[in-house]
Amino acid sequence: MYLSTIKAYMTEEQIRSLDISDMYGVLKDFHLQIEDAVRISGEVILPAIDKSSISNIIINGLGGSAIGGDFVRSAVQYELNIPVAVNRNYDLPSYATKNTLCFVSSYSGNTEETISTFKQSLERGCKIICITSGGEVSKLAESNGIPVILIPEGLQPRCALGYSFFVLYGLFQKLGFIGDKSDLTQATISSIRNLSGLYSDFGNSSNTAEIIAGKLYGKLPVVYSADILDVVNLRWRGQLSENSKVLAYGSLYPEMNHNELVGWKGNEQIMSNIAVIMLKDTDDHERNKLRMDITGEIYRKYASSVTELQAGGKSKLERIFELTYLGDWVSFYLAILNNEDPTPVKVIQHLKQKLSEN
Repeated sequence: MYLSTIKAYMTEEQIRSLDISDMYGVLKDFHLQIEDAVRISGEVILPAIDKSSISNIIINGLGGSAIGGDFVRSAVQYELNIPVAVNRNYDLPSYATKNTLCFVSSYSGNTEETISTFKQSLERGCKIICITSGGEVSKLAESNGIPVILIPEGLQPRCALGYSFFVLYGLFQKLGFIGDKSDLTQATISSIRNLSGLYSDFGNSSNTAEIIAGKLYGKLPVVYSADILDVVNLRWRGQLSENSKVLAYGSLYPEMNHNELVGWKGNEQIMSNIAVIMLKDTDDHERNKLRMDITGEIYRKYASSVTELQAGGKSKLERIFELTYLGDWVSFYLAILNNEDPTPVKVIQHLKQKLSEN
């Protein structure tokens, strides 16, 4: 879609008429959400946990609540000397024992899979900490004497990433699993605050989020990255699906070079409707950087467009959130171009209703 067309369509009237729940405002104020999350984690008083007795950490959650766990795993994996896993299932893995620290993360507090793993965590004697806005998780925690950190309600879970990540990230620091990250967090807040001004300025020809949304309009987005940005890759795809109401696909380097790459010689008509997003990071392995350069030329032979993105933050935390924040805005603007309200997820609500009947 041409930039002139986007500017003509992306008016305040059009956005207000579609964005009934004001996701625009939530995105614009994301830095304030992070600041509030830092405050909440800083005020939490936790019972003493013998760090030396913990052999592994499991973060239990689904959807928008689980993604915060993915971000934490990505942020701490090269500093923490015990494994951190994100569990998106009804059941705990068999290795979960009394030496496991289980975080139960459910924004609504009513996620049935997470409630199931919460109950299993109790049965196995795991150390447990809950993060929720209320619901059944809060009630279960209170009745079993489990610490629960309450976060503000009223958001879509996927819009509460500031809470689901930075509260959890703060707890990892408070419990002594990682060192103090106050400087990195403040730098990230500052970066998001600055980007907010750019991305919220719709109709601005320098608004990268709008430009990318135009490239994705009417196309199948395919997101590629190396494993260092795996969580950002996942977030982009999830946001495009939930906010923009489009299917999005993605894969990781170097694994995709050993199988998926061959598929790029497939149906050229299909390929011409693919818009590739390549997420890059300065810390990508040098061989992965080379792989991306070589395969990028292959994509350009077939795809509608290939967009390469790399954040400029000094720390990995900054760069992860800069690219994530850009993706969130891209999904918002693509929703508007698709004439969709970005907030409702009616098919998910339909599924939950049908599940509750059985």
